Amino acid sequence: MGEMANSAVEFYPKGRGGSVRGGGADGGHAGADFGVTVKELRELMELRGADALQKIQDSYGDTEGLCHRLNSSTTDGLSGEPGDLERRGQTFGQNFIPPKKPKTFLELVWEALQDVTLIILEIAAIISLGLSFYQPPGKDTEACGNVSAGAEDEGEAEAGWIEGAAILLSVVCVVLVTAFNDWSKEKQFRGLQSRIEQEQRFAVVRKGNVIQIPVADMVVGDMAQVKYGDLLPADGILVQGNDLKIDESSLTGESDHVRKSVDKDPMLLSGTHVMEGSGRMLVTAVGVNSQTGIIFTLLGAGDMEEDSKDKKEKNEREKKPDGAVENNQNKAKKQDGGVAMEMQPLKSAEGGEVEEREKKKTSVPKKEKSVLQGKLTKLAVQIGKAGLVMSAITVIILVLYFVIDTFVIEGRTWLTECTPVYIQYFVKFFIIGVTVLVVAVPEGLPLAVTISLAYSVKKMMKDNNLVRHLDACETMGNATAICSDKTGTLTTNRMTVVQAYVGDVHYRLIPDPGQIGPKTLDLLVHAIAINSAYTSKILPPDVEGGLAKQVGNKTECGLLGFVLDLRQDYAPVREQVPEEKLYKVYTFNSVRKSMSTVIKLSDGTFRLYSKGASEIMLKKCSYILDANGEPRSFRPRDRDEMVKQVIEPMACEGLRTICIAYRDLSPNPEPDWDNEAEIVTELTCITVVGIEDPVRPEVPEAIRKCQRAGITVRMVTGDNINTARAIAAKCGIIHPGDDFICLEGKDFNRRIRNEKGEIEQERIDKIWPKLRVLARSSPTDKHTLVKGIIDSSILEQRQVVAVTGDGTNDGPALKKADVGFAMGIAGTDVAKEASDIILTDDNFSSIVKAVMWGRNVYDSISKFLQFQLTVNVVAVIVAFTGACITQDSPLKAVQMLWVNLIMDTFASLALATEPPTEALLLRKPYGRNNPLISLTMMKNILGHGVYQLVIIFTLLFIGERIFNIDSGRNAPLHSPPSEHYTIIFNTFVLMQLFNEINARKIHGERNVFDGIFGNPIFCSIVLGTFAVQIVIVQFGGKPFSCAPLNVEQWLWCLFVGVGELLWGQLIATVPTERLPCLKEAGLGLEPGEEEGEELAEDEEEIDCAERELRRGQILWFRGLNRIQTQMEVVSTFKRSGSFQGAVRRRSSVLSQLHDVNTLSTPSHVSLSATANSTSVGFQF
Repeated sequence: MGEMANSAVEFYPKGRGGSVRGGGADGGHAGADFGVTVKELRELMELRGADALQKIQDSYGDTEGLCHRLNSSTTDGLSGEPGDLERRGQTFGQNFIPPKKPKTFLELVWEALQDVTLIILEIAAIISLGLSFYQPPGKDTEACGNVSAGAEDEGEAEAGWIEGAAILLSVVCVVLVTAFNDWSKEKQFRGLQSRIEQEQRFAVVRKGNVIQIPVADMVVGDMAQVKYGDLLPADGILVQGNDLKIDESSLTGESDHVRKSVDKDPMLLSGTHVMEGSGRMLVTAVGVNSQTGIIFTLLGAGDMEEDSKDKKEKNEREKKPDGAVENNQNKAKKQDGGVAMEMQPLKSAEGGEVEEREKKKTSVPKKEKSVLQGKLTKLAVQIGKAGLVMSAITVIILVLYFVIDTFVIEGRTWLTECTPVYIQYFVKFFIIGVTVLVVAVPEGLPLAVTISLAYSVKKMMKDNNLVRHLDACETMGNATAICSDKTGTLTTNRMTVVQAYVGDVHYRLIPDPGQIGPKTLDLLVHAIAINSAYTSKILPPDVEGGLAKQVGNKTECGLLGFVLDLRQDYAPVREQVPEEKLYKVYTFNSVRKSMSTVIKLSDGTFRLYSKGASEIMLKKCSYILDANGEPRSFRPRDRDEMVKQVIEPMACEGLRTICIAYRDLSPNPEPDWDNEAEIVTELTCITVVGIEDPVRPEVPEAIRKCQRAGITVRMVTGDNINTARAIAAKCGIIHPGDDFICLEGKDFNRRIRNEKGEIEQERIDKIWPKLRVLARSSPTDKHTLVKGIIDSSILEQRQVVAVTGDGTNDGPALKKADVGFAMGIAGTDVAKEASDIILTDDNFSSIVKAVMWGRNVYDSISKFLQFQLTVNVVAVIVAFTGACITQDSPLKAVQMLWVNLIMDTFASLALATEPPTEALLLRKPYGRNNPLISLTMMKNILGHGVYQLVIIFTLLFIGERIFNIDSGRNAPLHSPPSEHYTIIFNTFVLMQLFNEINARKIHGERNVFDGIFGNPIFCSIVLGTFAVQIVIVQFGGKPFSCAPLNVEQWLWCLFVGVGELLWGQLIATVPTERLPCLKEAGLGLEPGEEEGEELAEDEEEIDCAERELRRGQILWFRGLNRIQTQMEVVSTFKRSGSFQGAVRRRSSVLSQLHDVNTLSTPSHVSLSATANSTSVGFQF
């Protein structure tokens, strides 16, 4: 329903609303100061209604006077001279709110250092360092037992500090890598943000021409054109308006639309939405001086906007909603006491806890956590707990073993001078325990998620998907249903009239002008030219011989094209009747489904022109023009005849039918223009036209792909049911012979409501599975359908629904859906604001690309998990058993940290950047409740784990005999690194490297090299890691506990590593079904048990977790902690709510403030839900 798109308008009828031209109105005197100050304007904009009008009258005479003082003109706007614009910017400020300063690199480093495990490692390393420098007096005595005996010459003993220093060094590395990742991420998203901001434009009049300028370039004194669907970027005063209604809920919390008019309430505020009508406003406040800007400054400029996790996150949480409420309250009190009352309940006796929950709710715009996030959070917590238990057991066993061995079996007594030696041992055990924990916690997980999402978002831009909320991209991979608009998404949105019924004749092709009576022709041209937005027009084509350019509303352009096809011209008519001479305009909205304009004729009588959906308009027609252009009566039975003979045949060919009519009204008594039902009736029908909007050529193929991928496509349109059915058949949404339902909005409503008129879920459940087309639907129907499908529980999997929308009225449905797609070209600001992804080319086939990327994100993370968990399982078991049997972990702390680096940072980079393939669309969606780790993955993890453990334990216990070298077991403290343990370390790392190649496939495919060269990042990371490993082993020495190996030993290590690939083939041969023992394991990790629960429960789950955290069980929570830090991006995205520029950012904050108060007063919730459902949208 291509609404008044943000059309590039280049011309406008001259001379509107008394011209104020003298007195520097053109802003020509660059030096002259303005006759009004910023302070005065700010105070003026805080008033409403009658007060505001009074103030304008007292101070400036009228709006014209204010315009005069601002050196502007109500007709020609500003002169647009750079000097003048710059001066205005300096005097009144610029139209943007400065964003919060990005975190400096040092702040990010400090944040990375907050990581609990790293802190423990640092403490351990520092203790270890301190003890190594301390020479105990009893060192040389035999009294302490065989503690310090062994292969230690003096030089080696001196090197005791190296291990501690090396741990510290690797901690520094981890911190720097994390900080750098965060920093580059922040930079990337800011870049993306500013790019989008530059794209948001607004229409202003400069030098008498309407031009589109970036929102940030608007200045005080500009004459801006506001129209249906706009999000106002600055405060202003209405100069001329048609039937203007504004949704101010984002500022006031009142969900009713406010009617604005020049003589009653002309104050327009930034961040509010235009829900109906059009007009022009004089810009009076921009940026930080506008009403939204003032609230923002109170909130501390960008605080809400980029509310990342601060050190004092919790305090902040408690402070912020409170502050926000207070600020909003001050503002509300200036306006009216009632609103202020609504905001009170937040400060209830329950205090912090409630508030915290409220804050969380406001900052989560979606209904639930994203599927993946929920599953990962759960998984990380489970793994963290397991790791903590393992590391605790390791430490306890080591300590007990040492104590029993030394004091019980050898019967020694604890000597004071030996204390430091013993403590040094305990520290060593503690370090080993920490090492086990470090390896167990998959801190690379959040990194993988972030990299994968950020990479996908960047690439999706190329596929015309502009992702506004990061998690939407992953949710899209799970989509099971798409509810799509028809016009512009499935069709090209290039309307052309192809059939017409005029003067009792049905023309299958455009008639010759001679075939239509001159009287009828004249009426027709006037009715079309005057009764359409003057912003809609046909411009000559850009290239010779191309199609003419349609600017503005596409349906109206189709009608204007019809006038041109009849070899007539609409421009002279519009010049004759400029826009300010229009007496009354009933703008289009989805309730009326029609548009009417009243003009005053030269003889003083009124004429009303009306156009709209044919079946609705014909009911209002009492006459019809015959062949001679004379009206004759048109009775209900004539109407039924016409519907059968003309309208249905047109609709069955997929045409939209539009009726154009008129009516003459007498001036005395003057009709009551507000009584629309009385005015728009007893019309005379001029013509009914059939408009064709061809299906986009690539859509049928895209829909076939969706159906093959297990996604049901439904069409929801405002069009006639026959038209909709014809187009659905052309697109392949319905196939003859299938079992499907096509319904009209009113039938749908009748079927889903009970006797009391309430919607019942079980009634919806009877309809939606088979419903394919919903025609003549209102925005509320769309919202009801989406909600019904999401809440339905008749299938075992909860449905994940994506919705496309372009109109202001689609806002509620876009918000309710799991993923909302807004149209980038035809979409209104309101629709874009409510969406998660913007389709920059308005094309359905881009949605299929989004599905592909979404599934790819999910798969990338599964690949990473498969790899990561294999390493985890092996490393933990090796460290644990090795430590318990040989009192020393075969893998040293520093080596473990290197393994961790490979596993986490590099592997997440390598596996998260795999490009998607068409094959992803051949499988069904995973569903919300499927475990993150499938049975095949479980089989791979355990299979490869077994191989690695067998190899490592073989090397550990009989390695010295195989290679004929000294055993590294039971080495005393500070002994030099042994070749034996170096071989174990090297083999371990090489096995991981080759297993990383295995991890590229998670569905049991055999060819793991498939498409490997298509991913240069992967190849370079594998080779790079291998090179660094060679350096570590050959030259790492004491810090890495490595002894150089010879060529033969290297070849054996490599051989065992390559064995991973062969073993992988062997595992792939084993059928998963044959392994019943796996089932439990697969489900044991099932992360999504109750994933479909509502937000409150999700939040509760995290709250418990946080409470446990407060009780001190900090460690296992670290995975979650890390996920949250890394997913800062997601929250950055969500909080700033939008890419759509600073203005949008403001409005999203305001609506969050509004949410804070609506959530606290249950009686209000229902109101806010319907806030944008009163609706507008040019669809017939």
